[in-house]
Parts: sequence; C-alpha cells; structure tokens
Amino acid sequence: MSTYVYGITTGSHPSLPDGMEGVGEPARQVRIIKEGDLAAVVSDAPEGLRPKRRDLLAHQNVLAETGAAAAVLPMRFGSVSPDDAAVAGVLAERADHFKERLEALSGKVEYNVKATHDEEAVLHRVMSENPEVRSLTEANRQAGGGSYDDKLRLGEVVVAAVQHREVEDAAELQRALEPVAAAVSVGPESTGWLANLSFLVERASAEDFIAAVEEVRKAQPHLEVRLHGPLPPYSFVEPGPSEPAETHH
Repeated sequence: MSTYVYGITTGSHPSLPDGMEGVGEPARQVRIIKEGDLAAVVSDAPEGLRPKRRDLLAHQNVLAETGAAAAVLPMRFGSVSPDDAAVAGVLAERADHFKERLEALSGKVEYNVKATHDEEAVLHRVMSENPEVRSLTEANRQAGGGSYDDKLRLGEVVVAAVQHREVEDAAELQRALEPVAAAVSVGPESTGWLANLSFLVERASAEDFIAAVEEVRKAQPHLEVRLHGPLPPYSFVEPGPSEPAETHH
C-alpha cells in the first residue's frame, strides 16, 4: 500500500499523540517512519484522494500537532510515496538537506502577503504623480473631452502608469517587510494580485511582522494588502533564492 507523507522531522522528535488520525474516510492512523537521525510523519494513503475540506484540514492538523513540539518540514497536500521503504530511502538519500532545512526553519512560521490596487485610489495617485497623465487630462478637458485618439492616448498612458506603479509597489512591499523576516520567497504570479510573497518569520517576533504589515497599509492607502498566516513554512522546504542552502563542511 502507498504511503501518505505529512512532513519530515528529527528522529528525536517527541512521539505523536495516541490515536492521531490523518487523511481518508475512514481516517488513516498516523505513524512515524524513522531513518537515521530523521523521521517522516505518515499514514497509509487512501485511494483516489481529492483535496476535500475534511482532508485538507486533517493534513493541516497533523502538521500543527507535530510542529507544536519541534520543527517539521511540511509536505504539500497529496504527497504520496510508493511505500514505507521508499520514504525511508528518501530520508537517507537527502539526510543532509533535510537536517539543514530543519535547522533553518526551527522556531519559524510562514506568512503569505498578497497585494492589489484599490482602483480608484491608484488612479488618483497616478494622476498626482505623473505629469504626462495630468497634462493629457487637462488638454482633453479644455478640448471638451478631446478626440477619440486623444482619449485612446490618455487611456494608454494611464494603463502604462498603473502597471509601472504595480511593479514599484510590489518591490516597495518586499523592501518594507524583508527586515522583519528571516527570508522571503516570491510566489508564482497570481491573477488579480500585484504581489504574492511568502515570508519566513521567527514565531517569537510574529507580532513585529504583523505590525509592519499594518504600517504598509497605513502608508500606502492605495494598496489592499491581504495577510494569511501563521502557516507551516511550505515555501521554504527547499532553499529559496533569498536564502541559499548553507554548505556544511
């Protein structure tokens, strides 16, 4: 039977609560596979698993319970291995990598920050900041609205200015929050968002990070900022571009 993997932790991790249940219906019993200094938190994999709410919550719950006592490298929902032996093989093969990551992620959580523009507010901002937009708008107004070509030109200039603002604002958001985070991972472009950033944050200083997000909201009222977390550090299981893997000699 194939094996469902929730996460990877150290072999010395405290044992799991008795009778802990994971994904599936009926829920599969969660157990530990040990290999050297590492351990994988697993259960039998149910047939035809789909990301249903109940199973997503079960996956999160196993990680929350495991991560409460010590660092755990979370696997994404649906991580299935052919069998227990294959899981042990991966633990042995990538032992150095997993140990380095467990050390790097110890005591840390992930926060995801997404931002989009408040359309009306960003248009006001573009108008006040961009001389070309201002002069074209004024010329069109004086010409009783301007010709079709004038309006088209103004539309193109406004769109370009807003797109430029999106790039600037995404960079500014990252600059503002990076100092209060241990690492940042730039997520895939997401429709409707100008920024999709994940931050690795010390659990002990999470309040400072949340306060920094509030500061951005106050300082940039034309931005709508969505904060999600604390989450298991999914985006940092592999070293990100802002945090190269340490080489241990």
